[in-house]
Amino acid sequence: MYRELCGRKISPLGVGTWKMGGGDAPDRRHDAEEIAALKLALEAGVTVVDTAEMYGAGHAEELVGKAIEGFPREDLFLISKVLPRNLKRADLKKALHQSLKRLGTEYIDLYLIHWPPADLALVAEGLAAMEEEVARGAIRSIGVSNFDTKEMEFALESLKRTELAANQIEYSLVETSPERDVIPFCEKNKIAVIAYTPLADGKVANIPVVQKVAKSVDHTPIQVALNYLMRRSLPIPKASKPSHLREILGAMGWELSEKEYAAIRSQ
Repeated sequence: MYRELCGRKISPLGVGTWKMGGGDAPDRRHDAEEIAALKLALEAGVTVVDTAEMYGAGHAEELVGKAIEGFPREDLFLISKVLPRNLKRADLKKALHQSLKRLGTEYIDLYLIHWPPADLALVAEGLAAMEEEVARGAIRSIGVSNFDTKEMEFALESLKRTELAANQIEYSLVETSPERDVIPFCEKNKIAVIAYTPLADGKVANIPVVQKVAKSVDHTPIQVALNYLMRRSLPIPKASKPSHLREILGAMGWELSEKEYAAIRSQ
C-alpha cells in the first residue's frame, strides 16, 4: 500500500520526530531507544521520516541520520524544516547545510518553511533560496508548514521555477478544521497535506464513533484514526517507543469503507 508524494511512491504514513532528542535543547538520555524505534519503522516499510532543525536544537536530525545508516537512501523520503528566522538567503543556505550534515545525507527530499513569518516578504526570499538549492540538488521538493490559504496563495505566487509540493498542518479527529478550507485548497492546487499531531496526544482513542468502528473492523482506535486521516493526508505520528510504533504500523494495509469513513467524518 503506497501513495505518491513529489513524484515518489512512499508509505501511506510516516514517522515524526518532535520531542525526540529533546525539546528546545538536546536530550540524549533516550537516544538508543529512539533510534531503535526509527529503525523498526524503516524495517517495517515506512519510508517517510519527518524532522526539523528546531527539534532538540538539531539533535533529532542527528538521530534520524543514525537511524537511516544502512538503508538505501533512494528508498527513503526525508522531510526537514527551516525556522522562520532563517529565511534570509544566506541564513537559509547555512541552515540547510547544517541539516544535511546532521542527517548525513547529500539532499533532503522535502524542505519546508516551518512557520509563516510575520513579514511574508521573508517567505518569498526563503522560497527563492530554496529554488536555488533545488537546482543545485540539495533539495528535491519545496513545501510549507502551518500556512493558511492566503499564505499558501502568497507562496504559490512567489515560486518561479518549482511547484509548492506540500503543507504540513495539525490535523486529527480532534482538530478537523482543516477539512473546511486548508485541505480543499491543497487538493484543488495539488498540494499534498501532511498531518502532524494526528493522534492529538492519544485523545482520538476516546472518541465514541472511533471506538465503535474500531470494534467492527478489528483494529484499535489509534489505527482507525490514522487510517481515516490517510484518506486525505499523510499522517506523521511520533513513536519513540517500539511498542507504540507497532500499533501505529497496524494502520497500514487496509482501508475504512465509505460507510465507516462517513460515520467518523459526521461525528
